[in-house]
Amino acid sequence: MTTDSPSPGRVVIVGGGTAGWLAAAYLSRTLKMPNITLVESSEIGIIGVGEGTFPTIRTTLAGLGISEAEFLVEADATFKQGVLFNGWATGSDSYFHPFNLPVGGEDEALLPHWIAAAGPARAAWADAVTVQERVIRAGRAPKRPEDADFSGPMNYAYHFDAARFADYLRRISVAAGVSRVEGTVRAVERHADGDIAALLLADGGKVEGDFFLDCSGFHALLIGQTLGSGFTSCADSLFNDRALAMQVPYARPDAPVRPYTLATAHEAGWTWDIGLSGRRGIGYVYSSRHCSDEEAEATLRRYVGSESDAFTPRQLRFETGYRDTQWIGNCVAVGLSAGFFEPLESTGIMLIEAALRMIGDFLVPGDRTARDAAARSFNRLMAARFARIVHFLKLHYCVTRRTDSAYWRDNADRASIPQDLQDMLAQWRHRPPSRFDFLVDVETFLPPSYHYILYGMGYETLLTAGTDRYPGAAEARDIFTRVRGAQAGACAALPDHRALLNQYHARAATIPAKVSR
Repeated sequence: MTTDSPSPGRVVIVGGGTAGWLAAAYLSRTLKMPNITLVESSEIGIIGVGEGTFPTIRTTLAGLGISEAEFLVEADATFKQGVLFNGWATGSDSYFHPFNLPVGGEDEALLPHWIAAAGPARAAWADAVTVQERVIRAGRAPKRPEDADFSGPMNYAYHFDAARFADYLRRISVAAGVSRVEGTVRAVERHADGDIAALLLADGGKVEGDFFLDCSGFHALLIGQTLGSGFTSCADSLFNDRALAMQVPYARPDAPVRPYTLATAHEAGWTWDIGLSGRRGIGYVYSSRHCSDEEAEATLRRYVGSESDAFTPRQLRFETGYRDTQWIGNCVAVGLSAGFFEPLESTGIMLIEAALRMIGDFLVPGDRTARDAAARSFNRLMAARFARIVHFLKLHYCVTRRTDSAYWRDNADRASIPQDLQDMLAQWRHRPPSRFDFLVDVETFLPPSYHYILYGMGYETLLTAGTDRYPGAAEARDIFTRVRGAQAGACAALPDHRALLNQYHARAATIPAKVSR
């Protein structure tokens, strides 16, 4: 749908938080849709305790017509260039999943030559094909002060405070004409054909609409409770079902801010550690089948150290999986109501973005036949996208060589690995991943991301058919040499992460406020 597309009528969004207000902002500011109402209850808080994002968020934010400086300040955001994994393969290893593509995007051309060069002198795959690992380990930002908004030499996303981000989205949405109604939905009124007609509120109010977005989180008020969409559990492959989180201030205001997510493996899960300007967001994601809540809290406190004594962690319980049908009639689920994965690789907000872009492209006003056809396309594509994310997340666990706990042994058990992923891993023992292994239209993570995880974890590919089938060995060696030579220059050319954040905060102070607090 282009920005001058006709409106689908009265759009009602149920639920606030990141999903609801990002939907409201996208529909009103990017797609220029009129007549949008968001219904939220103050009784329901925001699930997020701090969010990591995917580089697609930059396009989404740019489309909202805001400045990067304003966003960084209003959401207490920092830059994220990827994920550094500690201890996932052996317990003592470290590897980086950068957002940069391999140099020139020539991942398939370079990969077999990197595999063939196996030996102690060979650089890690991410370090061999991008300068970004050296950049993040040096604490550098992904861009310079003079770079245009939402762009820079390094590919990047953000960390931010979820509550502050949702509040900022609310303010810019209301400024764009979105109507906010506070109230608790006590009943849903439906037409004879099954479509939703209106929301009946506890205070006696009634909100009518033509199209509804269910952003009610785990409640799935419309898509699940009202329309009866089933739930596909992924717990047999992805074991984690709980998290403990706390917010830890820095020891001093000028402490370094990591320009990446730090993910550290433990006996029954992993900790996330993200840096905002004034604090770190730290949490332990774990499997209740493999440790008790008390053991999980002890693990989190050991990781944080004595600073944790002053804080009580917040516990989150969740079921991993997704709705079988996410668009039914005149209702689409967006965000947690559609499905949920643990925060590994930050899929949550990216799935909101994907759903909104598809809705924008597919939704046409006044034609039920076209709408129902769009729903079938949306459901097919989103179900495939969720299933492929299961494969990618499971890859982080199932090729581990850790055997020190039942958690890691169970993750490597073939019975917990989806059959399609088993088939790919069996082939990748003898050849590098091919572009034909991936369905690009439903992939959240492109082939290079699979390569970064697979070979960061130390997976061995034997090139059974030999190297003759892979031309360009001399060119590949030249590229590896050029990347190695460019790493120091990239670090020197980019500013310290906190120093850049300070400059953006100073810049934001000079920008006239566009929305009221």
